[in-house]
Amino acid sequence: MELENSRRMIDPRSGFCSSNSIFYSKRKPLPLPPNHSLDATTFISSRPHHGRIAFIDASTGRQLTYPQLWRAVDAVTSSLSNMGIRKGDVILLLSPNSIYFPVVCLSVISLGAIITTTNPLNTTREIAKQIADSKPVLAFTTPPLVSKITGGGGASSPSLPIILMETDGHYSSNTLEEMMKKEPDSSRVMERVNQDDTATLLYSSGTTGPSKGVVSSQRNLIALVQIVLARFSQYEEEEEEEQGQGQTFICTVPMFHIYGLAVFALGVLALGSTTVVLSKFEMHDMLLSIEKFKASYLPLVPPILVAMLNNADIIKSKYDLSSLQAVLCGGAPLSKEVTEGFIEKYPDVTIFQGYGLTESSGVGSSTESLEETRKYGTAGLVSASTEAMIVDTETAQPLPVNRTGELWLRGPTIMKGYFSNEEATTSTLTSEGWLKTGDICYIDTDGFLFVVDRLKELIKYKGYQVPPAELEALLLTHPSVLDAAVIPYPDKEAGQYPMAYVVRKTGSNLSESQVMDFVAEQVAPYKRIRKVAFISSVPKNPSGKILRKDLIKLATSKL
Repeated sequence: MELENSRRMIDPRSGFCSSNSIFYSKRKPLPLPPNHSLDATTFISSRPHHGRIAFIDASTGRQLTYPQLWRAVDAVTSSLSNMGIRKGDVILLLSPNSIYFPVVCLSVISLGAIITTTNPLNTTREIAKQIADSKPVLAFTTPPLVSKITGGGGASSPSLPIILMETDGHYSSNTLEEMMKKEPDSSRVMERVNQDDTATLLYSSGTTGPSKGVVSSQRNLIALVQIVLARFSQYEEEEEEEQGQGQTFICTVPMFHIYGLAVFALGVLALGSTTVVLSKFEMHDMLLSIEKFKASYLPLVPPILVAMLNNADIIKSKYDLSSLQAVLCGGAPLSKEVTEGFIEKYPDVTIFQGYGLTESSGVGSSTESLEETRKYGTAGLVSASTEAMIVDTETAQPLPVNRTGELWLRGPTIMKGYFSNEEATTSTLTSEGWLKTGDICYIDTDGFLFVVDRLKELIKYKGYQVPPAELEALLLTHPSVLDAAVIPYPDKEAGQYPMAYVVRKTGSNLSESQVMDFVAEQVAPYKRIRKVAFISSVPKNPSGKILRKDLIKLATSKL
């Protein structure tokens, strides 16, 4: 009854409820399945659709039809079960994008085991850290990446059993191909998997500090798939009527990341769409694939969209992009100039934008029509079945429409917590189930979310998140470094890159290039320090927290 009463006080225009200060989603609520014993793979495979081809490898043209995909998932699930993989076991997946990436994910998830992914650009040391934290019992990887797991030195995991996702002629046993060829074992007894069970363990920089494992449940993934279904099924029906076939997506975003995993390994399979998979991003390959496979949807990050705008005339003269209906842009809000410029150059292509975090299964808000897109700078309306609150960062009081504070989210896609990290979980999730996003936002009178700033201090380099705390900890291990602070430095092409302020020990003549090389040897390329300045001391507040804003001012005052 209380909900009924509070509902009556909801402003239909903004979604704001004056009695509890919650912003309710204006989207149609999700029809969440009531069946408790349900895994995300079963939910996805049981969706009715007319799709024929699930995945196409852009470089080889190799295809997986829907019947082949589900047969492969059955066979791999059977093989894993026969190997002794059980509910709750963690499986590591280290691979670039491939048409087999989703096969591994769906198989592991259907067993009630847990998939943990990692970036192929990460170093042996970074991967070893994730292995030590998540304790996988098995790894899937490709031949060129095996050494990143087995590697040399104390950082590696030589005893972790490995299954190869592709062969290079040297290996014949223990391959995914062998597993996929086996007859599924129909007699095996399946452990019951519930919606509350953990399905994925993706590592995120979180709202602060070093990387943490985000624990997402089967229910989180099912809700996420339903958001993808609700968002695209209307276009799917229209397109089937027009062309006699469903829509085709181009996948350039990494599947190890929540955005790629959510949309491609899971979401669009429920629609019956076709996904053209690019193993790595190359502008030419992407544009050629749109033309060759008559793709209708292109998910991307802002730097790619900006490049498409800046080179629009050359691109349009070289490639036929007439099939392209929409680009889906996540990662950072687009400026009015970029949005208008893109619409002018590509008048038949709609830009959809979205906002989400690993902690919210990539869900938070989105624009879903041309009209919504024209609200420049917005991240869209709050996602279906999701609630938002804007909270004053000083007083912790909830705020009304058009007031700026930290965004909190609550709903069916919010994570269970951080893996084996009670402290980080309790500081990010409230007892009422609110996720503190660490982003400074406001919601306007029409219910549109605007992301203003990052409370969290992550550096966004070409769509990758770089936690400054991790680089600072690394710099402090250098024998000539007394203190260090890392800040985001603005860059036209990358968005931001890491810059270090370093305090040298007395008598040291450490150079800028030595600092950069020291870090470059130990981290993935996107985390490298690309600018160094020496300083007599790092400014800090009384509690010892680095005053990054002061350093950012100092660094950018010379621009």
